[in-house]
Amino acid sequence: MQRSGSGWFETLLNSHPNISSNGEIFNRVDRRQNISSIVQTLDKLYDLDWLTSAAKNECTAAFGFKWMLNQMSVLCHVTLMIPNFSKSQGFMDHHDDILSYLNKKGVSVIFLFRRNTLRRLISVLANNYDRDAKQLNGTHKSHVHSEEEAEILAKFKPELDVSTLVSNIRDVEKYMGDCLDSFNTTRRMILYYEDIIRNRNALFQVQEFLGVPVRKLVSRQVKIHTRPLPDLVRNWEDVNSRLNGTEYARFLDGADYVK
Repeated sequence: MQRSGSGWFETLLNSHPNISSNGEIFNRVDRRQNISSIVQTLDKLYDLDWLTSAAKNECTAAFGFKWMLNQMSVLCHVTLMIPNFSKSQGFMDHHDDILSYLNKKGVSVIFLFRRNTLRRLISVLANNYDRDAKQLNGTHKSHVHSEEEAEILAKFKPELDVSTLVSNIRDVEKYMGDCLDSFNTTRRMILYYEDIIRNRNALFQVQEFLGVPVRKLVSRQVKIHTRPLPDLVRNWEDVNSRLNGTEYARFLDGADYVK
């Protein structure tokens, strides 16, 4: 899912010498325009013919990529897929054929979600704003590597449309559930962004799932929206009023994010 920490998670994985994740290989339309182009792209990856600056082909334990759930992520000996949500990149459009391919190849899938979809929505809106505003010296950055850059981007407070807020959250959660139902026969691990933040053992469990030696994983990325929720939204009172009394009131907890 877009803005669920998949970029950060991938940098953590790639800090391991035996893991190579090659980014969003299906961000190009020609690689996902039909099932034939998808399979051709996957075959190239699994034949270790994927030569990019992100490739680490000397890796012999786990290799793969990130595929937005509108793409997905995959690694092999152990193969890893880190599905992510944004605009469709063929993942759900051809899920039966893709599922068959993944099972045949013995692919292991890591589904990365965010429990607090309200925080994800705030991050999406802020990121969309910066695509046009280009707040960092005229450059758009979805991820940053300094506290100064993070502070600049965090100053923008989006205004949420409360009339569609509940339906938007419900649609995202339904999409997550549909995806898990569609790929319930793969060897998979379901991981949440909040668990990586809070649980020091979460990344150990990921490495055990991938069958690689357990070690400390690191990333140079700096988190942007770490403040309490009321400090991140321009119309917080309206948002708070709309979600209170609903099943999504749990997202209003300001302590949801632990830095």
